[in-house]
Amino acid sequence: MSELVKTAAREPVTVLIAALGGEGGGVLTEWLVDAAMAADLPVQSISTPGVAQRTGATTYYVEIYPETHSSLGGRRPVLALYPSPGAVDVMIASELLEAGRAMELGYVSPERTVLIAATHRVYAVVEKSAMTDGRFDSERVLRAAREMPAKAVLFDLSRRPETRSLILNSVLFGAMAASGKLPIPLDGFRDAIRRSGKMVEANLKAFDHGVELATRGVPEDAPAPAATLDLPRRPRDLQQLVDEAARVFPAEAIRTIEIGLERTAGWQNLKYARRYLERLTPIHEAERQAGGDAFPVTAETARRLALWMAYEDLVRVADLKSRADRFEKIRAEVRAKPEEPVHTREFFKPGIDEVAALMPRFLGRPIRNWAERRRLVGRLHMPLRLKTNGIFGFTLMWTLARMRWLRPVGLRYGEEQAAIDGWLEAIRRFTGPAPHLALEIARLPRLIKGYSDTHRRGLASFRAIWDRLVAPLLAGKETDFQAADLDDAAARIAASRQAALSDPDGDALDRTLAPEAQSLRIAAE
Repeated sequence: MSELVKTAAREPVTVLIAALGGEGGGVLTEWLVDAAMAADLPVQSISTPGVAQRTGATTYYVEIYPETHSSLGGRRPVLALYPSPGAVDVMIASELLEAGRAMELGYVSPERTVLIAATHRVYAVVEKSAMTDGRFDSERVLRAAREMPAKAVLFDLSRRPETRSLILNSVLFGAMAASGKLPIPLDGFRDAIRRSGKMVEANLKAFDHGVELATRGVPEDAPAPAATLDLPRRPRDLQQLVDEAARVFPAEAIRTIEIGLERTAGWQNLKYARRYLERLTPIHEAERQAGGDAFPVTAETARRLALWMAYEDLVRVADLKSRADRFEKIRAEVRAKPEEPVHTREFFKPGIDEVAALMPRFLGRPIRNWAERRRLVGRLHMPLRLKTNGIFGFTLMWTLARMRWLRPVGLRYGEEQAAIDGWLEAIRRFTGPAPHLALEIARLPRLIKGYSDTHRRGLASFRAIWDRLVAPLLAGKETDFQAADLDDAAARIAASRQAALSDPDGDALDRTLAPEAQSLRIAAE
């Protein structure tokens, strides 16, 4: 009877695995269960599916009783179906934010948990859809991951060339096997990989690397020597334009301007890139005459102007989707062998306003007006599923990507260029008398980004701030305002911009603008 009580008091070894779709969390769990069964250990596993579109990982929970069936003499331990906070021995996360979720929920404890986590990032929907930079602070998670568990094995396979091709779930499996928490010998884990019969050699190689990480520690990341970097060379004409900019513009802005020239030239052509440079010149000259030395307005304008001039449209999206380096990246992500075909399907859903934007003005404007009157903008789409590894799908995408010649005669192009010119004139006008105000006006295009619904929301916020706060300033003369009024206007524009970025629905911006617009009109009078 006493032996029964003693045996029943033994606690199972608990393993919690959080893995994103396609990262092999289910396979890892199968290997672990198979290794436990081969060792004659009672084992139980359960999985909880995650939500699609990267709002949560699929979790797998495994309990292994550390006594063999034969030693239990026919008795069977009762194993739990779900993990309990503070009672997890090994926590495995295939991505950094999933490690953060586990720590937040209490599954990582300093008394017993070994945390094994890959520290690369796969951004969540809420991070990518934020109006501003919505990325979570990775350093906060890393600090917690180093301090909270009893032991931490943290690594990033993408940091070193020799580890980028290793299979992630096999590395995690190896680190778990060498954690010292599981009552299974290393060869038992290796045998489970062999019995699966799939990519055995590659999985064993990655497994051994995981064992090394857990036993010898994670090596320091060595930066690649500069000589090994394969940077694309600029065309001669573009390089001449870059050299010309370097002779004229300040050092604080030149790197941004170089990127802007590359972006605008790639978006349209070299003539368009030269126009980018010509548009920046009056801003720089105004700031230079005002006695500036750090040139913040020039630098910020250079950044926002490049992004605005190279706005997202159907041609741009098709160009990005049909590039050779994108297909190479997809093949690398799925670890396809040279002889293996990879099938890709693009989900393309242009709206009626996006199609009208590329049409000549005399066609596009009536179509867009018709759609707006019937409230079809944002509702009427043409959903397409294109198999871009096939001739028809790729040819269609490739052809659309080369229709840049349509842009200059298109409806949206003319409207965007007029709006850009008005924005630049406002910056130039206030750079001398109110540099803080000019800088805030230069930052306003942060609201304009993406395409389709994202672009419409951002553009609506930009126009609301412009019409209520900037336009009243432009309607008057500089002598109509005191310096304090202009500084106050800069603060109001900044507050409105932050409100718009914090709330894509626009409620926060409406609350901010309601009193601000009235007080600014009084100041102007």
